[in-house]
Amino acid sequence: MQNNYKNCQSCGMPLKSDGNGGGTEANGQKSNRYCSHCYEKGEFTMPNITVDGMKERVMDKMVEMKFPKFLAKIFTRNIYKLERWKD
Repeated sequence: MQNNYKNCQSCGMPLKSDGNGGGTEANGQKSNRYCSHCYEKGEFTMPNITVDGMKERVMDKMVEMKFPKFLAKIFTRNIYKLERWKD
């Protein structure tokens, strides 16, 4: 049984906020785990990014979207717990 996630398991973005409806698997099906910014055609769009790099990228994007920096820090503090980073 597949899990249906509410947030991207790479960056933490709410999947319902993804304008493309989520990333895609190699067979073209929508991913129920990753957003389109992180995952396309069955592969990560940034395969070499680290968890710290992802956290910084998400924080920068949130600040760019006018979120207060303290909120961006709160929202990104648990990125390391997402499926992509568990290993």
